Amino acid sequence: MTDPQIRRRSEVRALARLALEEIGAAATGIGSIHRAISDRVFAGIRLGVGSHAVPAKLLHDEISGAAYTLVADTARLGGSLAGRFLDLPSSENVAPSQTRRGAQAIAAIQGLIGDVLESEGSPLAEPLSIRVNGVALAPDAGTLADAFPRAGGRIVVFLHGLVETEDAWALGRRPTYGERLGTDLGYTALQIRYNSGRHISDNGRSLSELLDAVTEHWPVQVESIALVGHSMGGLVARSACRIAFLDDRPWVRRVQHVVSLGSPHLGAPLEQAVHYASAGLAALPETRAISGLLRRRSAGIRDLNQGSLVDEDWRDRDPDALRAAACSEVPLLDGVTYCFVSATITRSPRHPLGRLLGDGMVLVPSASGRNRTRMIGFRDEDGMHLAPANHFTMLNHESVYEKLLEWLGTPEAD
Repeated sequence: MTDPQIRRRSEVRALARLALEEIGAAATGIGSIHRAISDRVFAGIRLGVGSHAVPAKLLHDEISGAAYTLVADTARLGGSLAGRFLDLPSSENVAPSQTRRGAQAIAAIQGLIGDVLESEGSPLAEPLSIRVNGVALAPDAGTLADAFPRAGGRIVVFLHGLVETEDAWALGRRPTYGERLGTDLGYTALQIRYNSGRHISDNGRSLSELLDAVTEHWPVQVESIALVGHSMGGLVARSACRIAFLDDRPWVRRVQHVVSLGSPHLGAPLEQAVHYASAGLAALPETRAISGLLRRRSAGIRDLNQGSLVDEDWRDRDPDALRAAACSEVPLLDGVTYCFVSATITRSPRHPLGRLLGDGMVLVPSASGRNRTRMIGFRDEDGMHLAPANHFTMLNHESVYEKLLEWLGTPEAD
């Protein structure tokens, strides 16, 4: 059996097993909700009819419990069998992770439980890598030379956001920023894919190691590096720079620009709301299963609570503590230009709805790195506001590209 066949089969089996196991877990959760509700109902009935309600409750509990257990056990058994024997015929032997739709499905799963997949050694927990046409590249001299025959000394690294892949930059099936920067400014673009369910600091460390290898084995001398990240990708970029600086990695000395597009540097309101909601739902037996589901969210999502970039923010801490500990403030690198784009769904960022919702995912103060209590250190002149726009508009927008041209400069200006 060839390597492509092995990869395709392992990913298909892992997806099927995960789907069936989740069905089993859902059945168990629904069963616990059903039981909690029925306990309250029978408690009320018992107040009226006394001990006569006991036989009916016992019969109900036995039948309903058996039904939910049967569904859950059957699904888990099916998952186990699928994980060992399932295969789908394919004439091309292309793994799901190397197709656009398959990669997006896996990215969504990774965003939700990618840290668990990694701890279990699942083939769905893909390591951070450069991708070309969906295929992961090894950062060795031969592979890089073959993949980038016209490699230049100016590199721009693109980092997608939560539950995204490198294909997100092709929004609207239009040429990407990377493709256009190659034509207009002579940059060589590297499209990175990573497991967004891992801790941001773990992905930052992986990115640092990758860029160290790229710098060492690049076909020509690396002159400069620019990092462009959407949403979580902007945080991964900052984390990688911090880790590389502390480890004295050679690549970080070539970084000239770090650009974040809609990145939650001060945290994301949706994750903050879920953090408190999960604690509240745990208080009642009827909603405890829902709380458990919310608390299964990945380490990467939890890091978005305050925009955590380093290990110290999560190591030896209770992730479900109601009052999250303050995150570490990570200084910006000297000599590097940090640029940012914020957005609001309203034309004016001062509009009440714009203040409340921002771009739908990230508020303007968080994207621009400053509020009443925290200040990242971005300069106003290195920022841009896009309106009206949503969180994903900035992935491929003409105004943003014009700013990238301005920020990254022209070859003649170097």
